[in-house]
Formats: sequence, structure tokens, C-alpha cells
Amino acid sequence: MSTDLNWFKSSYSSGQGGECVEVAACVHSVHVRDSKDTTIPSLSVSPDAWDAFLRRVK
Repeated sequence: MSTDLNWFKSSYSSGQGGECVEVAACVHSVHVRDSKDTTIPSLSVSPDAWDAFLRRVK
């Protein structure tokens, strides 16, 4: 399923291969994965949970 998603890498990611996170949003969920190993399953959360997370980290 996650292979059909349009993934976006964090704007804070460097091209040096450090800690990178990718996010893909759908209507009913937001998927988060480690860009260094995309074979690991992504974490899926509701859009409301993702919004709450983003408000906390800002």
C-alpha cells in the first residue's frame, strides 16, 4: 500500500544521509517512514493526530 503514496522528505533533511523522515498524506491517514530504509513499514496516524503532533513540535 505505501508504495502507491506520494512521499515527501522533510525540508530539514540534508543530502548527507542523516536522520530523514518522509511523509505521505491521504484522505484518511498520514503515513510516516524512515527514508533510509523504505522497506520498513510506515507508521499511519489520523490527520487529526498528525495535526496535533505538528502543533506540539512547533
